[in-house]
Amino acid sequence: MSIFGSILSSIFHHAKAATPDSTTGATAAASAATPTGAPAEAAASATPPAGAPVNIDAVLSDMAAKNGQNLNWKESIVDLLKLLGLDSSLDSRKKLAGELGYTGDTNDSATMNVWLIKEVRQKLVENGGKVPAGL
Repeated sequence: MSIFGSILSSIFHHAKAATPDSTTGATAAASAATPTGAPAEAAASATPPAGAPVNIDAVLSDMAAKNGQNLNWKESIVDLLKLLGLDSSLDSRKKLAGELGYTGDTNDSATMNVWLIKEVRQKLVENGGKVPAGL
C-alpha cells in the first residue's frame, strides 16, 4: 500500500469506526477482499460515500485525545504520521513526497515537510475529507 493510501485508510477507517452506519459492513467486507499492495483499491475502500465528507479535524482531534502524546499534527507531517501510527522517518517522507509529486530537493527536509503537510491536507479534501479553512 502506498504511504498516502495508508494515511487515507487510517483516517477514514477511524471515522467509520467512530460513526458506524449501514455502509460499514460493506466497507469492511470490501476492505477484507482488497489485496495488499493495491493503493488505489485501498484508497477507494477508505473513501466515504458520496455526499458524506469526513471531518478530518474532528477525526484527528479524537485520535490525538486518545493518543496521550503532545503531537503538533496540524502543522507537522512527522507528528501527523506518528498520530496515525505510520513510519515518520525521513526515508518514508521522501517516498511520500515522490508519491505526491514533489519536485523540490528532498534533502531540504524542512521545505519538503512544509509542502507535505499542505499537500496531504489538499489530497484529503480531494478524497472525501473536509478540512477547516484554518487547518
